[in-house]
Amino acid sequence: MPATPPPLKSYVESWTPGPIMAEDPLPTGPVEAFSALLDLPGTAAEAGDPIPPLWHWFYFLTWPAQRDLGADGHPSHGHFLPPLPGRQRMWAGGRCEITEPLRLGEPAERVSSLGSITVKEGRTGEMLFVTERREFRQRGRVRLVEEQDIVYRSGRSAGQHPVALSESAVPRPADPWQLQLRPDPALLFRFSALTANAHRIHYDTPYVQRAEGYPGLVVHGPLLALLMLELPRRHSPEARVRSLSYRLRRPVFSGEHLAACGVPADDRAQLRVATHREDQHATAEVTFA
Repeated sequence: MPATPPPLKSYVESWTPGPIMAEDPLPTGPVEAFSALLDLPGTAAEAGDPIPPLWHWFYFLTWPAQRDLGADGHPSHGHFLPPLPGRQRMWAGGRCEITEPLRLGEPAERVSSLGSITVKEGRTGEMLFVTERREFRQRGRVRLVEEQDIVYRSGRSAGQHPVALSESAVPRPADPWQLQLRPDPALLFRFSALTANAHRIHYDTPYVQRAEGYPGLVVHGPLLALLMLELPRRHSPEARVRSLSYRLRRPVFSGEHLAACGVPADDRAQLRVATHREDQHATAEVTFA
């Protein structure tokens, strides 16, 4: 019988990465680029304007040397990457508290630190949940505090995914807020470039089907979160998002029609991403100031 692998906890018992600081001038280019990706009639923000919620993900990027990427395109090493053998990574969700929006074109600082490490038992084995905490500062004040929950596995596990995809079926939600989109490979490629994401599941079809077992290219989880946050930005532009939380549940694939949809209620809104296959590929809740 094969030997039982060590528990995931044993690999991270002495892993205690310290905080790190980064700076970014927050130029207008990334906001202009994502506005174009969404086919907006113009840029969503000009210099001096508030950056839309979660659009700070296009800043403070790191570009490792090509030799430092693994076979899957992810960095082989990183300050907050746990030392697991055969490490597999998935973005599970996060939270964000916005005391004051970041302003485009003004220099900002980000202090990142390790929030928590938790081992959980899932249907396919152990999972390591790592929460990274990030504080964003401008003009000496903390403007935004974010937590990202990343799930890691040691080695691959077989997921349950559709065998074939429909590129004609369209979701028909009844929610009052809706945004319809059909992500294609060009859109996924542009989003990967905007976020310095070299993970091959978003652009390499033979790899994603043979090595990862997916039926097609995977739509980025952060893109699903951003699409949900587009709903209050477009339908309730006068309301300022004070806090948000989101969870990424099931993958959406290139070529599928999706609908970001939402229901506002008083000082908050419930958001989700649906396809004809699933009602909740991703979910989010926002509260307004």
